[in-house]
Amino acid sequence: MMESRIKRLATTLMDATTDKDPLVQEQIYNALCYLGESEPEEILHSCDEYLRQHDKLAYPHRVIILKAMETVVKNNIASLDKSTAKVVIFLASNEMTKSKEVIREWQQAASSVLVAVGQRFINKVMEEVLTKFQPGILPHYFIVQTFANLSVSNVFGMVPFLNSILGTMLPMLGMAKQDHMKSVFCYALQHFSESIQEYLANLDKAPDPTVRKDTFSNEIFSAYEVLFNSWLQHREAKLRLAVVEAVGPMSYLMPSEKLEEQLPKLIPGILALYKKHAEAFYISKSLCQILESSVNIGSRSLDVQLDALLGTLHPQICAPADPSVPLTVKNHTEVLRCFTVLACSFPDRVLAFLLPKLESSNERTRVGTLLIMRQIINSAPSQMEIKKPFILSSMKLPLQDSNDKVKRAVVQVISAMAHHGYLEQPGGEAMMEYLVRQCALPSEAQPKKQTPDADDLTSDSVQSISVNTLFLLSTTVDRMNNVLWPYLLEFVTPIQFTNALTPLCKSLMYLAMKKQEEGENASLIRYDLNGNLPSPYALTTRLLVVSSQPYAGDCRGTAALRLLSVLQYSVHPALEQLWSKRVPSLVEHIEENTEKCLCQKEWEEKLLLFLQETLAAVSDNTWICHFVTEMCRQLNSYNGFPLEKNFLYKCIGTTLGACTSKDLVQKQLQELLETARYHEEAEREGLASCFGICAINHLEETLAKLEDFVRSDVFKKSVGLFSIFKDRSDNEVEKIKSTLILCYGFVAVHAPKELVLSRIEADILKNIFQYFNTKVLGIKVETKDLTLKLCLIRSICMISQAIYNGGKCGDFVFSRKAELVAQMVEFIKAEPLDAMRTPVRQRAMVTCTYLVVLEPHLSDPDRTELIDTCLASVLALPPDPGQERDGIGGDAPHKEILYGDTLSALKDLLKSLLQRNLTPHGLQDMFAHLGPWIKSNKEQERQRAVEVSAALLDFYLGKLNVSTVIPFYNLGVLIALFSPRCSDSLASVRQHAVDCVYCLLYIQLCYEGFARDHTDEMVEGLKALKKGLEEPDFTVLFHTCHNIAMVVGKRVPPDQLMSLLLAMFEGLADPDKNCSRAATVMINSLLKERGSVLQEKVPDIMSIIHSKLQEVDEEHVRKAAQQTVYILASQHKSVVVSSLLGSALPFDSHTCAMWRSLAAEPTLTSQILEQLLEKVNRDVPYKESKCFLLGSGSERIATPLPLAATCALYEIMSAPESGAAVLGLYAPLFVTLLLRVSCTVGVQLPKSLQSRERRSSSLSPAPRSLHPCSCAVETLKVMLARGGSEAVTRAVGSAGGWDLMASPERHHDGIAVLAGAMARHAGPRLPLIVKNLVPTLSSVFDSQRITTTAFFAELLNSNVVNDLMLLETVMDNMTGRQKDPCMLVRMLALRGLGNISSGSPEKVRKHGAKLLASMVNGMDDKDDPHNLVALEAMSSLSKLLDHLEERDIQSMLLHIAIRIRPFFDSEQPGLRQSSIVLFGNLTKFSEDDCEAFFEQILNGLVTLLLHLQDPKPEVVKACKFALRMCGPNMGCEGLCDMFLNHLREDRSLHYGEFMNNVCKHLMQSYPEMLNRLILTNLFYFKSNWVDIRAAAPMFIGFLVLHVDEDHCQQVDLDQLISALNLLLKDPVPAVRMKVAETLGRLVRIL
Repeated sequence: MMESRIKRLATTLMDATTDKDPLVQEQIYNALCYLGESEPEEILHSCDEYLRQHDKLAYPHRVIILKAMETVVKNNIASLDKSTAKVVIFLASNEMTKSKEVIREWQQAASSVLVAVGQRFINKVMEEVLTKFQPGILPHYFIVQTFANLSVSNVFGMVPFLNSILGTMLPMLGMAKQDHMKSVFCYALQHFSESIQEYLANLDKAPDPTVRKDTFSNEIFSAYEVLFNSWLQHREAKLRLAVVEAVGPMSYLMPSEKLEEQLPKLIPGILALYKKHAEAFYISKSLCQILESSVNIGSRSLDVQLDALLGTLHPQICAPADPSVPLTVKNHTEVLRCFTVLACSFPDRVLAFLLPKLESSNERTRVGTLLIMRQIINSAPSQMEIKKPFILSSMKLPLQDSNDKVKRAVVQVISAMAHHGYLEQPGGEAMMEYLVRQCALPSEAQPKKQTPDADDLTSDSVQSISVNTLFLLSTTVDRMNNVLWPYLLEFVTPIQFTNALTPLCKSLMYLAMKKQEEGENASLIRYDLNGNLPSPYALTTRLLVVSSQPYAGDCRGTAALRLLSVLQYSVHPALEQLWSKRVPSLVEHIEENTEKCLCQKEWEEKLLLFLQETLAAVSDNTWICHFVTEMCRQLNSYNGFPLEKNFLYKCIGTTLGACTSKDLVQKQLQELLETARYHEEAEREGLASCFGICAINHLEETLAKLEDFVRSDVFKKSVGLFSIFKDRSDNEVEKIKSTLILCYGFVAVHAPKELVLSRIEADILKNIFQYFNTKVLGIKVETKDLTLKLCLIRSICMISQAIYNGGKCGDFVFSRKAELVAQMVEFIKAEPLDAMRTPVRQRAMVTCTYLVVLEPHLSDPDRTELIDTCLASVLALPPDPGQERDGIGGDAPHKEILYGDTLSALKDLLKSLLQRNLTPHGLQDMFAHLGPWIKSNKEQERQRAVEVSAALLDFYLGKLNVSTVIPFYNLGVLIALFSPRCSDSLASVRQHAVDCVYCLLYIQLCYEGFARDHTDEMVEGLKALKKGLEEPDFTVLFHTCHNIAMVVGKRVPPDQLMSLLLAMFEGLADPDKNCSRAATVMINSLLKERGSVLQEKVPDIMSIIHSKLQEVDEEHVRKAAQQTVYILASQHKSVVVSSLLGSALPFDSHTCAMWRSLAAEPTLTSQILEQLLEKVNRDVPYKESKCFLLGSGSERIATPLPLAATCALYEIMSAPESGAAVLGLYAPLFVTLLLRVSCTVGVQLPKSLQSRERRSSSLSPAPRSLHPCSCAVETLKVMLARGGSEAVTRAVGSAGGWDLMASPERHHDGIAVLAGAMARHAGPRLPLIVKNLVPTLSSVFDSQRITTTAFFAELLNSNVVNDLMLLETVMDNMTGRQKDPCMLVRMLALRGLGNISSGSPEKVRKHGAKLLASMVNGMDDKDDPHNLVALEAMSSLSKLLDHLEERDIQSMLLHIAIRIRPFFDSEQPGLRQSSIVLFGNLTKFSEDDCEAFFEQILNGLVTLLLHLQDPKPEVVKACKFALRMCGPNMGCEGLCDMFLNHLREDRSLHYGEFMNNVCKHLMQSYPEMLNRLILTNLFYFKSNWVDIRAAAPMFIGFLVLHVDEDHCQQVDLDQLISALNLLLKDPVPAVRMKVAETLGRLVRIL
């Protein structure tokens, strides 16, 4: 019986192989394999029988069964019964040869079965297959292929048969006429040859060790003759390649004499194929095998073939390999192997062939030849040993090649040579120099994009390959150590190798460390043996200078310093201790920073300090003299490297400073002055730095040398020489003078102050001015040269700093100060005002900043001229000083920086001047100069002037130190100067103006006697106002100005107020219109006395105000009008309200402004709000209007008066001043507006207003909607905000509540959001609101009952109703709504009762019975077609369960469980979710009635597990919860743990794995449930949800997998198999896959 069932299962699966879906086919194959694991014999027999019986089954379906058979055989080969093997062999043999045509997929599958069986039953397989391999009859294609594959998979089993197979096969070769048969014979011969070779190579393990090569030689040779002489000539390319692939391995087995005899034909025959085939890999592979065979037999014929071989193979390497085509790369490898074979046998001839090719004009030829050279050097080292000098000399030409690809190949050859000792030979140094030159190539930031036919072996640049090669040779090839050390040091100092410094230094450091490890520390550099090496001075200078730009050239600073450290002993023995400590910290500094963040000045100072310490440590004057001489010698090398050269000058200055020989110092200084390139700015700077640093220790010599130079012949000669070339002369001479002037400046700054001060006026300034002023015929002529000017300014600046920093500046009277300031003023005046082209202004002002602080004081006229000149020079520049008139903007960023620096210099200068007179008078004097600029009608002038003013006031405040309380007499005037600017048309002016007012008020507080650190909240408030000044929005600007005026008004002292007002009135004439308006902000409100007698005229007055507002749109007019309206209303409320309500809807902006003015005073506002509320409530909210177009339907039209009153409420309450009044009327306002919203949902505007609203919306950009509901919602929002409940408004808004409220379908959800927010943020307001709302529960309007019920229902969700003792009231009102005619009201009432569980859980127990009854009634609601009330009842009951008395629930438990069970599979996701959650919650109460409820759990278990695959995430979540709750009641700990661990909400579920484990536990704990569980699953085979349909058969499959044999008989297998069979026809592939999988598993219960 069992057998027939297995067979039935297998048959069912095999029937299903006709499925079109590849994934289902795959699953059927897997299921058959699974069955085969349990019962391999039975399944193989079933497959055999099935295929025999279904003779007509199409071959694609047969393939699936054959593949399954192959897998079963492979996996069970060891235990396979001989008889079964026979059956399988016979079947596979028949399947394979049934069709005479070749049907590859089918016959291949059958062949694979035979190969699989042949692993163990080779004799049986051969016995069967040989019957179809008869002499004289051409066999089936796959018979031959099967032989070939068997020979590979079972070498030892197959080789003994090969002799007879070859014997039978040879005559067949001549019968094969079709190409595919010829190809398969070639395939077989290739694999037979490879198998025989493997057999012979492993004779020690072989079953028959007597087998010899000559056993097969003759047959193989006979086959070879057919293949080579006949088939190789065929025109079909595939066949030719098959022949070639076979001939290679066959050549190993051919008799030696025959092979020797054939070679003269064979090799040319193979070589000829290169021309016929683009894909050469198979040819090259075969050729290599033939060559190896030839060499093995010691062939003499190769000699003759050599030229042809080399001539054909060489182009193969020259054609580039394409990495994206793997076979081209493999072909290269094979061809290179051929060269290896040839080079080992014919080294002389191969080299004689290759080396001349290096001179070819074709780049590919050169590159290819070099590749072959590298291969030969690496793979034939013994043969090449004596050829080394020859090979090295032949490389001379490639070393001069400029082609990048050739260079790359040369570098690779050099690498190979290094490994094999070539570079130790004479000529090796040239190779190393070449490598270093390539390292010195400029590195490409980005390697160039490869062209599609890229010949490159790699895309790396020559430079990067060379760098890597050099490093590898230094670190990994030990034999290279003596070649490279110390030879590489020769490349450190020449400037042309600068780019190679980083790799050079790294390699040298590594080599030196290796030498030190070998104990060669003292004699690290042997100058006696290496005459060409750079001296220690040269090395130290070079490495120190390149370290000054530490990140250049791939971070050469680090490498240079590390090398320097390693060479310390060779540089000077005394440096060991110092350098061991200092160099690592310098390296660390480079590594801690980046190129962007490194401070260059600080870094150079560190290096110079290091140099100073080095010189101190050596303290040997002779050594230092050599060192400085070498430094000067290297100067010219750095002509193209200005930064490095500049640093070298500083090093020279430092070293000269340490030199004790005065003569040498003077000699070197003279030399520097004579050889400097004066026309380069960096050089002038460097030379001046050098003189300055030298002057620290040699002031006298330095000054003397500067004076001597001017008097010297050299200087005069150059001046004389230049004067011949008049154009050049002026320029060059000026540059020399500029440099000398600059030198004096640097000397003044660096030299010891006690020595230099006495020399400043007598020597330094005298000489400077002598160079600066040229005399022509005794008249002083000022230079036009910019460089000379700038150097003079800088020099004077440095001299001023030197005096200032001298510490004695109080004592030192600088008699030439006024003259120097006047000179600077002249320079500034000479600068053009239309653009800023040079830094003269900025440098001159910086210089003045230092000069003005020196004694003596400037005279008043000089001071005035200085200030006015500087202000005019900077403030009057055109708007964008970065852009010149000619429109060339390439320099714009530089100009922008220059402008910024110039403005900063101006501020610093003015601060410096103000510092000398830090009093109100000094301040007034400064603003006397700035005032006209602040009021200028040019924007850029105002902007700069106010920015400078803000900086000055801030400085004044910061420096102020008031010792006695004195009046700040000019506060009013200054505030009036700046406060109107707070509304300037320029944002930056507005911001700075506020800063000015802020500083002025604090200065006033200081003068009043407050401490400097005193903080005044009101003045601090000004800072917050700046935000409002960013945007040019007039309302914001003037509101901010008003606030500023309030602050100023409260803080200006009484005696200043009048002067402030007078000055303010002057501000009305300000050229900037905004500022004149801003002045009016200071004006107080209009008179309030005369309105009381005008009652009758109020409507007329109101209309006049309205028309005036329309005519004039000025801010102060609007304010005045609003004030008037307010005054009128305080005297005639009703008339004003009626008059305004009569205005046309929608209210225009002027009417709105008038309404808002009524919010000014709380008492009045409250009375007006009450009037408006009465008007909203008095009239009906809408009228029903018959809609003719829609037949009997009607629409609701809003009544006008409540609509107008609602709009008026909005306007009044939108004014902030209405807050107090709104608070007083909070509850009535809230309830009225809430019900207004309720009654206007879906209500339309009257027709007359609809068209008017459309018109107004087209006129104004974004008017407020007049739509009744939107209008009511907006008014409610503004009421809440004004009533202090902004939090409510925000909370409702962020939850989308306002939009929901206006939606007819979701209105109640919006109300719930509002109620929740009220409970959270406005609890104390609720008692009055509830009291006002209760009566509306009996309203005639459904909408109002829904609104109130929704509001109360949500209130019950919060504990606030309990705290406010509202719970009973609200709850009773909810239970009273259970019979309401409106279904939505009934549903919301149940929701409210459910909400008590979260709002007041402690009260649930008290009212338990009442609440439970309500829920059960809700579930049984008869008038509930869509189960909405039932759904709400279930959700609410789930929430209440935790808090109810157990006895209350126990009585109803089973009733509820049975009542909700049908909802588990409801089409509505909400019902599924709620019923499942409720079921989960019910399990908590099952203890007393455990048996009965356990039964309910079992009834629901399959459903819950399957619904874990529910399409709705919320249902899946509910199932997880319910299963976690059911777990503890199921009496199976493992299952309980699984539910708790795997079904956590936050955890994703691997469903298949989970179900597998669940079924394991189910079958261990409840094996008797198997049939019941299977039957429940069968019900879901018809489910509408695909995932559940797929999950049900999988569930059954896992149950079957884990059940014990004892319990299998429960299952009605026939019914199950039939059901699965039916489901196997499901339209969805995923379902069919699961069915196939389960069918495989049923083998467990058969």
